[in-house]
Amino acid sequence: MSKRTLAILAAITATTIYGINHTLAKGVMPTYVKPLGFIMLRVVGASALFWGISLFGPKEKIEKRDWGRILVCSILGMVINMLSFFKGLQLSTPINSAVLVTITPIIVVVLSAFFLSERITFNKAIGILLGFVGALGLILFGAELRQDAPNIPFGNFLFVINATSYGAYLIVAKKLIEKYHPFTLMKWLFTIAVVINFPITLPEFLEIQWSTMPLWVYGAIAFVVIGTTFMTYLFNVFALTELKASTVGAFVYMQPLIGILFALATGKDHLTWIKVIATIFVLLGVYLASKRAKRGV
Repeated sequence: MSKRTLAILAAITATTIYGINHTLAKGVMPTYVKPLGFIMLRVVGASALFWGISLFGPKEKIEKRDWGRILVCSILGMVINMLSFFKGLQLSTPINSAVLVTITPIIVVVLSAFFLSERITFNKAIGILLGFVGALGLILFGAELRQDAPNIPFGNFLFVINATSYGAYLIVAKKLIEKYHPFTLMKWLFTIAVVINFPITLPEFLEIQWSTMPLWVYGAIAFVVIGTTFMTYLFNVFALTELKASTVGAFVYMQPLIGILFALATGKDHLTWIKVIATIFVLLGVYLASKRAKRGV
């Protein structure tokens, strides 16, 4: 099997893990683990894993001038991003989260125009408009009466905050990614995130009743910490060694499909016309906003 084929399989696997995560993480919250407590597990677990794997990477020292950028990246990518996603998932539904997290490429285009002076073409402008119409539709009209989703509009709004913070993280992290090995960068980003998240997440972490927790919940937690937080990053890094970033980015279209199918198959969510129409608007918007003038793989 060629490296290119392996890279494609790695990208597909990462996207599949992301898609399944919406339903699995939702099933654990808030009965067994509250959202902020889950963040403590994620950042501590990922930090330990990246420190362990960094032993097999190059020995690099972070330059003094880069620590400020690393701090901002950690706040955007491992604090605001994670807290808003998991709190939103507790309040909303798996299908809504699977759809709304895909607006990240649109957010990147908008932020790049503001901070990097990148030109917004007509296609990108239409894409941005369609994406936000879809997101706004879910926020304003996506409310349902569900015991496991106590505040869907606010939860959906938090998903938009999640996508915005992650989009900003990608832009700020770009120079660091070009300069440092991924293992070096991620171990420090997650270590800083542990320190910042600690006082915010500790109270809910201490509420976890480990002794009464069913075995499947341990499995779901392991999936989120090892799979969603650690392995997906490694798979995407490997994919980027053989494929262009635009090609890897295109796999974002699979995430809502996998997320919706898994949520429906497990009976954890259901489709409504609002969700279907919003999904079409968001995916079409992401496609137009991400489309390049010249195609290539």
